[in-house]
Amino acid sequence: MNENIMTKRKMCSSGRITQIRRFISTVAPAESLLIIHAKFKDMVSKGQYTQALTFYKYQLHSTTPLHHNAFILPTLVKLCSSLHFRNLALQIHSNSIKSGLDYDPVVSNSFISLYSKFSDYELALKVFDTMPLRDTISWNSIVNCCIQNGYFSKAFELFKETYTCGFVPKAELIAGVISVIERLGFMNRGLGRVIHGLVIVDERIEEDVFVLSSLIDWYFKCGESSMALKVFDQMEVKNEVSWTAVIAGCSANLEYGMAIDYFLAMQIDGVRPNRVTMITTLPAIAELGYFKHGKEIHGYAFRHGFDSDHHFSSSLIHFYCSFGDGLKSAKLIFLRSKVKDVVIYSSIIRICSRSGDTIEALKLFNQMRAEGIKPNFITLLAVINACTNLVSLEHGTGTHGYIVKCGIDDDMDISIGNALISMYSKCGCLAASHQIFKEMHTRDSISWSTLIAGYGLHGYGEEALCLYHEMRARGVEGDAITILAVLSACNHSGLVSEGQEIFNNIRKEGKIRLNVEHYACQIDLLGKSGKINDAFDILRTMPMKPSTKIWSSLVSACKIHGHLEIAEILVQNIIKSEPGNAANYTLLGMIYAESGNWCGVEEVRRLMRAQGLNKCNGFSRISA
Repeated sequence: MNENIMTKRKMCSSGRITQIRRFISTVAPAESLLIIHAKFKDMVSKGQYTQALTFYKYQLHSTTPLHHNAFILPTLVKLCSSLHFRNLALQIHSNSIKSGLDYDPVVSNSFISLYSKFSDYELALKVFDTMPLRDTISWNSIVNCCIQNGYFSKAFELFKETYTCGFVPKAELIAGVISVIERLGFMNRGLGRVIHGLVIVDERIEEDVFVLSSLIDWYFKCGESSMALKVFDQMEVKNEVSWTAVIAGCSANLEYGMAIDYFLAMQIDGVRPNRVTMITTLPAIAELGYFKHGKEIHGYAFRHGFDSDHHFSSSLIHFYCSFGDGLKSAKLIFLRSKVKDVVIYSSIIRICSRSGDTIEALKLFNQMRAEGIKPNFITLLAVINACTNLVSLEHGTGTHGYIVKCGIDDDMDISIGNALISMYSKCGCLAASHQIFKEMHTRDSISWSTLIAGYGLHGYGEEALCLYHEMRARGVEGDAITILAVLSACNHSGLVSEGQEIFNNIRKEGKIRLNVEHYACQIDLLGKSGKINDAFDILRTMPMKPSTKIWSSLVSACKIHGHLEIAEILVQNIIKSEPGNAANYTLLGMIYAESGNWCGVEEVRRLMRAQGLNKCNGFSRISA
């Protein structure tokens, strides 16, 4: 019996040893955990997502204690985010809640970032609200989530709560909140100044270069250039971002010379301009007409490989086409661009349209559509303008049909509507032009001015006046372009008294500043109607120097109404001021012929031959 007991004891002890050995083999040592986790994390950081997922499935998930490890979970969540595996992420989140790992702020923070990338604002906020412990990363993550998903008011509210709870917001978060203030339209200078003061006063907040660059950008957009420059000058460290911000701000405020000065100072300071810096500098160089400087930037970009970027290519195209002989270079850049998106297509189409190469603009538009690139409002504006310049109703109606087909007219942009009104009126379809005007959900002064100008152009002066009075009755404030359109309509239709009344009222009110074109139109109206003395009275009271166009209209008026002596004196003075203009000599010859002075006619022709001047022939074009 004793032997049996001893045998059973040996068997029991042997079984326990086996069980202990089996248990030890299932528990990985701490060193193995660290190695496995490091290997898994390395795969994810290198972008080897498929291998990392396979490794997790066979090495981590199969071993029960490991996949519940708080150190591995954030990496796993990042893997789900990168692969857009929402369902797997939800399962992992559920397991973390069951195992109690969601109490770890590191784990919860990773889930907030995950749901933010999935654009699931409500789940991210729910994770944040249920966190028993929150750290600085938690607050930064949820505010960034609100910003990325467009909840700007909530982002600003949480940002204030972050600071109230005693947490120090990160520099990147402060920069993001400054952009939120701009998007919310809080341009009263108050909130931005509060954050600026917070950065200065609170020693815990680092005066980061990105925060100060955001403040520079915000101050420029508020119209406080001096404050923006003051922030920039007080910066201890300036990088390419801060220099680019100040250059862009100067350009946006039309301080082109100052923008160029800062661009040069940037290089003297030893900071190399990047792609964005050159994109912001090129418009300033184009406005100042510095063609050589622009070519130098092009050369610099070519040496550093920036010219392959399609955004930079688009800026280069715009730059070259600001100069008369730059169209060829712009087309060459377009042809060599590897990536042709809607931006670069819009640039080249707009430039072809402006330079008069309307057929090429329409060909490029068709090519763009054939390549499956959807045009935007800027593209369509350029195409409509090309149709307007070509005075082609066929192409214009085709473009309008495309806009309707794509559903753009359901929420028609004002600028597109105005361009269509102009196109139809200049092509002679006033009914279609007026219909577009009626169908527009929102109209501005340009809409009214364009339609008034269309009616005036075709001699419907009374209709144009009715539109002008209706516009004023509806409370729409006209501008200088509106008044010019009304005066031109009166001029074309011979509505002298109406034109005089509008002109005199505008002068008395003083709200709209009249320019030389308004005076030229009014003087021409009075001169054509035979009121030569009234025309000269306006000429004498003009606040600016009369243009050659005004003198020429007076000469024509004198010639029509028999004041040939006055016309002869005036035109001779015009010739002295513009000796190279053949039209002035032609006008003098016509006055001599009208008075029977054929010797004078022959003398004018002799002078034109001696100076090599030729009369420009008129031409007409008929679309068949």
